[in-house]
Amino acid sequence: MSEQDSAPPGIDVTRMSHARAYDYVLGGKDNYAVDRAAAEQVMALAPDLPVLGRAQRRFLLRVVRMCAEAGVDQFLDIGTGIPTAPNVHQSARAVNPAARVVYVDYDPIVTVHNDALLTGAENVVSIQADVRDPAGIMGHPKVKELIDFDRPLLVLFVGLFHLVGDEDDPAGLVARFRGRMAPGSHVMISQFCTDGSDPGAKAKLEEISVNSPSPMCFRSRAEIERFFDGFEVLPPGVVDVQEWWPDETAPPTKLKVAAGVGRVS
Repeated sequence: MSEQDSAPPGIDVTRMSHARAYDYVLGGKDNYAVDRAAAEQVMALAPDLPVLGRAQRRFLLRVVRMCAEAGVDQFLDIGTGIPTAPNVHQSARAVNPAARVVYVDYDPIVTVHNDALLTGAENVVSIQADVRDPAGIMGHPKVKELIDFDRPLLVLFVGLFHLVGDEDDPAGLVARFRGRMAPGSHVMISQFCTDGSDPGAKAKLEEISVNSPSPMCFRSRAEIERFFDGFEVLPPGVVDVQEWWPDETAPPTKLKVAAGVGRVS
């Protein structure tokens, strides 16, 4: 049986998916030959890409736990990607078993995997939606059922905005969500950064993504910092993802991901 024959309906296994390629980088099995080939091309120039992927995952889990310990019990994970354990709801519920979580992704295969994972999970849902439609996300019936925007929440944009072009105004998209976030809410953002990235590896990642649904868009740290306009940026600021409250040392990597956390005062 071919990959296409075994794929879920509507999934094109001939076009690289960022979510599936990232799954492969993290050591997952929910990917296809086209995704593995794309990831291998980048890793030929930046063999430490899995180190970077794991550092970004640790960043996500640290911030989720930090917010849960601070009393936040609502989590809106936008651009969630293919689920990787531990997930946001598992990390949050290790602190507060009543935590509510909504996973959002525009990739249908991500929704398929999340729906399967979350079968029977109370107050944890997955929806297929696009960050470019903030009103559609915040007005979605499942979001309205679980998320109360009049109370503190954590909104996650992890590894997402390098898949959103400047023409879609990612800073403006963040501002749309910020306008609905109550005091005490947090936002976490990470994306590929030009500052310090190896030019060859950066060019290869951009090249292989040209024909994907979302071409890669690197940004400078200064551009990424503007996503936090209107938030109080928590120390240590917008830094390499390995340097955001590290729980273990990690070496510098050829490609850079900048990461930060903001709070609504």
